Amino acid sequence: MNESEGSTPKSLPTEGQVEPRIEYTQRRAARLGEAAARMRRFRTVGVARLVALAFAIAVGWLVYGGLTAWWLLPPVIGFLALADMQQRITQARRRCERAAALYDQGLARLDDHWAGMGATGARFLDESHPYAADLDLFGHGSLFELLSRARTRVGEQTLANWLLAPAAPEVVRARQAAVVELRPLLDLREDMALLGEGVRSGEDAQTLAQWAAAPPWQISRSTRIIALSLAVLALATLALWIAGFGPIPFLLSFAIGRAYSFRMKAAVEHVINSVDGPGRDLTLLSELLRRLERERFTSPRLVELRAALDVEGMAPSQQIARLNRLIDLLDARRNMIFAIVAPALLWPLQFALAIESWRQSSGAAVARWLAAVGELEALGSLAGYSYEHPNDPFPELTDGTPCFDGEALGHPLIPAARSVRTDLRLSEELQRVLIVSGSNMSGKSTLLRTVGTNTVLALAGAPVRARALRLTPLNVGASIRVQDSLLAGASRFYAEITRLRQIVGLTEGALPVLFLLDEILHGTNSHDRRIGAEGVVRGLIERGAIGLITTHDLALARIAETLAPRAANVHFEDQLEGGKMTFDYLLRPGTVQRSNALELMRSVGLEV
Repeated sequence: MNESEGSTPKSLPTEGQVEPRIEYTQRRAARLGEAAARMRRFRTVGVARLVALAFAIAVGWLVYGGLTAWWLLPPVIGFLALADMQQRITQARRRCERAAALYDQGLARLDDHWAGMGATGARFLDESHPYAADLDLFGHGSLFELLSRARTRVGEQTLANWLLAPAAPEVVRARQAAVVELRPLLDLREDMALLGEGVRSGEDAQTLAQWAAAPPWQISRSTRIIALSLAVLALATLALWIAGFGPIPFLLSFAIGRAYSFRMKAAVEHVINSVDGPGRDLTLLSELLRRLERERFTSPRLVELRAALDVEGMAPSQQIARLNRLIDLLDARRNMIFAIVAPALLWPLQFALAIESWRQSSGAAVARWLAAVGELEALGSLAGYSYEHPNDPFPELTDGTPCFDGEALGHPLIPAARSVRTDLRLSEELQRVLIVSGSNMSGKSTLLRTVGTNTVLALAGAPVRARALRLTPLNVGASIRVQDSLLAGASRFYAEITRLRQIVGLTEGALPVLFLLDEILHGTNSHDRRIGAEGVVRGLIERGAIGLITTHDLALARIAETLAPRAANVHFEDQLEGGKMTFDYLLRPGTVQRSNALELMRSVGLEV
């Protein structure tokens, strides 16, 4: 796949950006320097603690000798204050070390050593999706792992959704503008990456949103007053018992409280069980909201998302933090010591009422907050990718008949040093279909994935690996990595024709289809294969689709002749030198003219 000269595309600017490697290296060194400074301070405070401890021991000896015990107070307070200071210094030092590790990861990505370092998004992989598995969207070393910087599940889900379905042109352009604004904000991305040390949210955003929007438990004002009064009464009678007035008043108030709480046991248990799942890992969500609330943006989409966080009264971060505290207090009933008095205070009832009140006052906004956080994290992921690949432009989206016009296309998962670029054009004016011939390993499947992956990036709002890319909105359908299934009892050929039927079905949608078919119908005989392949391709073209077909069967290359001028042949060549197959991965017009299969078989010792 060759790289040719061409004009710079109309794209969004990157002027003024420091080279990512330089910026990351400088920031890494600065964070390590800050960590070292805090370590020195930690040791200094440690010496001061030892001095305070020694002073406390000396004073303690004097107290033993008759000095008043009040003299112990200053050294003990000083010792405890210095211990707290050391803890805060340790937390700050760990944050600096984590920031340095963050930039280590950034440098590893720049060196193409990122696989296995991030979230793979494997849970989003659906084998029945028309291109997710074929284009390596999810899993180890996937496009998702390269892109994602999200800390929450809602952020990961949003990014995955963008990769799994094309957005409308106006949405893509809005995301592009947002990515450009977020691209230089390294401090924001660093803060979001470091919030909640050691925490990655396991929060299911849909579960939390559903819980927040569920029908309310109708709680009367008298219920709240009686529950609070019974708790106060229990405390008062307990104090009287301790003061020597006997246990009868306390036991009576305890029995009344238990009877009252029993009347609402089902409702209380429902609240507790409902909040148990969505209530986990709210700390990270609260911290992310607090950080985002400090930002002010100018691009239209970011302004809208930031406005979604603005509410009257308490900020969203504070409201989520308050819910988190209520859940923590509710869980205190499991403490072995506190469990003795919790029933007397009607603890589960008190906090079930408080949590339900929170839900009724703030629950309606939770879905909006989660959606805003998810989209901001997804945009931040694209911005981080754009920052690290400043030479990758944003594509130009056009209207009209289906079109894919790329200059110097490369695959984003292939290291730049090994990537051989290619130009490729599909349109009504040129040709709608390219039949790509060549031997195995010559680059045919990689070409399909290059075209498909860049289309997915383009229609998600991300930069593309190309010198320029102009395209119309397209719905991708791919048959590249279709496999048989022993469990389902389906052969590879049956799985492939099922996928082809799915791709043909996509043409009934609103968007034109970009089809990518690798070694089409190679599981059947040559006669049926040629007739079937020509019929499928002809049907796709007549339904307005454009695409690529690869084959090493030269008989299929004749399909271009029957479909001309709407189809054309291109090919990859290979060379057999000294028994070793070599490739230059350059896409050439026409059909491959020779096959090295027999020579290669002989080179490994087969008698043919």
